[in-house]
Order: sequence, then structure tokens, then C-alpha cells
Amino acid sequence: MTVALPERSRIVAERLAEAGIRGQIVVLPDAASTAPLAAAALGIEVGAIANSLVFWSDGEPLLVMTSGAHRVDTAALAGRLGRGSIARATPEQVRAATGQAIGGVAPTGHPVPLTTVIDRDLAVFREIWAAGGTPHTVFPMTFDELVALTGGTVAQVD
Repeated sequence: MTVALPERSRIVAERLAEAGIRGQIVVLPDAASTAPLAAAALGIEVGAIANSLVFWSDGEPLLVMTSGAHRVDTAALAGRLGRGSIARATPEQVRAATGQAIGGVAPTGHPVPLTTVIDRDLAVFREIWAAGGTPHTVFPMTFDELVALTGGTVAQVD
């Protein structure tokens, strides 16, 4: 099944299989580069979208997996994590850190694992959906699978 996927999504699918995550990557007919677009395409609540946001913090990329219903409060999150600051990564920094384009960043499949923070409010959903490496691909998983896959720290992000 992964043969028909874009290259970036094939890499993500391989990492998911290695982690024992059974959710399959779905190719959407239209780009779902924002949480509202992805939720509408899937017919689910926007809060069940695990939105992948890349920030730059203390000289390194920081991946924040937030509920699509939230905005990240970077100042509050920096304080909670004991970091100097957290700022949006540039498109070039996102691509360099993840190998993926903004709007399609998956929680895995990066050149090297990223320090990851996971929005605790995603835990209320039985199933969550994340980008699959491109703006046209998504996949389902559970909150616990997301935490295990990324080794992320669960925190309040808004």
C-alpha cells in the first residue's frame, strides 16, 4: 500500500510500521494543510487533529503536537519547559529539521528525532489524526501511540 504514497509519506509509513502503529496513511484529494481543512476532509472535530507545529527554541527545533482547537502560547510553554524562548521556525528551518513541508509535517519520519511536546488535551479523543509527511496525507492513531512514537513530553500548550 505504501508504494502509491509520496516519498515523504512512505518514510512516515515505515516509521509507523516499525513502531507497531496500525493506522494507515490516507491520501486526501485536496490539501489539508490546516487543522480546520483536515477536520473537514475527515468529518471529525478540529480538536482531534494533532497539528504539527515546528518552533525554534534554545538553538534547536521543537515539535509541538497540539490539538487543532488550540493555539500555542509560546511564552507560557517556554516557562513550563524551562526554555529561554520559543519562536515559530522559518519554512527553511522546518524543512531542514523535518524533511517535510509546512502543512504536512508528521510526528515522525524526520532525519533525526525532534524534541517533542504533546498537547495534553489530545488525550480526550479516542482517535486523533496527524499529517503524514505531505499536506495531502494524514493518518489515525491514539494519544498513547503518539506519545510512544515521539517520546514526547505531555504538557499544556495553550
